[in-house]
Amino acid sequence: MFIELTDHLRCPADHEESFLVLLPERLEDRSVRVGRLGCPVCGRTFGVTDGVLDLGGESPETAVSGALDPAALTALVGLSGPGGYLVLVGGPGACWREVAALNPGVGLVAMNPPGDVRDEPGVSVLRGGRLPIRSRTMRGVVLGRGYAGDPAWVREAARVVLPGLRVVGEGPDPEPDVIDLMASAGGAWVGTPRR
Repeated sequence: MFIELTDHLRCPADHEESFLVLLPERLEDRSVRVGRLGCPVCGRTFGVTDGVLDLGGESPETAVSGALDPAALTALVGLSGPGGYLVLVGGPGACWREVAALNPGVGLVAMNPPGDVRDEPGVSVLRGGRLPIRSRTMRGVVLGRGYAGDPAWVREAARVVLPGLRVVGEGPDPEPDVIDLMASAGGAWVGTPRR
C-alpha cells in the first residue's frame, strides 16, 4: 500500500469519519508491506500483509470480464492530467496496468480486485465490505459488475468522489437520488454524485 494513500483512508466503522493511524512494521521504498492501521475513535485495527490492507468482510473478485475496456473506462471517468487517485472496485482492478498507462501520474486504488492482483508500485490493493476512504477525496471511482448494481456500493462511490467528478459503473443504472446520470448504454453508466 502506497504510504501517501494513508492520508486518504478512514475507519470503515459506522461512526463519525476519522483518520487511521499507521503503525508500519516493514516499508519498501514508499510502500507499506507489513503493518497495522488503527482508529483513534473506536479502537479497531486493520492489518496490512504483503502490501494489502484487509478490512475483512469481502473475498477477492473472481469474474474479471466487464462492459468496459481500459480505454473506455478512461474516457468515461474523464480525468485530465496527473495527481490524485482513481479507485477501481472489483473486476476493473484486473486491468490496472493499462489504466495506469492511460492516466500517467494518477494513483490507482484496487478495491476487492481479482485474487491475482497484487500490491505493487502503481497500485494499492484494499479488501473489505466498504470503501475505507475519506469523503470527497478521490478523482473518480469505477464500480465493476456486481458492485455497480449494489446501492450501498454506489452510495460509497458517490461519497468518496470529489464534487463534480465522476463515478462509472458496469451494471444497471443507479438510483437518481444518488447519481446524476450523464450517460448509460451497453451495460455501463457514468454520472456525478448528487450533492
